[in-house]
Amino acid sequence: MRHLSSILPGKLILALGLLAIATPAALCQLNSNTATVSLNASLAESLTVAATPSAVNFALVAGGTATGSAPVAITTTWVMSGSRSTVTLTGYFSSATAALTSGGSSPVNIPTSEVFGQVTTGAPTTYTAFTQSPTGTALGVAGASLVLFQQAISGTNRASNRSDNLNLQINLAGQPQLPAGTYTGTLNLQAQAL
Repeated sequence: MRHLSSILPGKLILALGLLAIATPAALCQLNSNTATVSLNASLAESLTVAATPSAVNFALVAGGTATGSAPVAITTTWVMSGSRSTVTLTGYFSSATAALTSGGSSPVNIPTSEVFGQVTTGAPTTYTAFTQSPTGTALGVAGASLVLFQQAISGTNRASNRSDNLNLQINLAGQPQLPAGTYTGTLNLQAQAL
């Protein structure tokens, strides 16, 4: 006669198999409806310009050329929509006749025709006077602007940046009799996306 312990595992397996077949439908998987959530996200366009140092000094030379104490490191950063095709950076002064001035009651001025900029990675790769006038891609004042770069925008650089160094010179060849003094002015740097 067989021992009860050797028969029990076979009968137990058979019983469990019959129970699995006889499981009521109520114990089968039950799925709920599908709930949905709409997601809305927006990324705004942005265009910024940062420049260092905040001041450049010149040791002017009567009738000659003086180079700025340091190049201006400019970083232009943008996030553009698909409709934009160009980013343009312009440097400009508020007056063509007075890029720098001595101030006071009888000011003496240095015009923009005597202030030169160079961006070896941009548009004026040689020293060029700030005498351009604004157009559709340039900003500033008539006769007091200089386009520093134009960057084409495409699907590969819609969110990007670039760094450029602006070298500055003041050439007083046109004003050899400029009186000794301190002359100050403000160069504006502004980008535009079209």
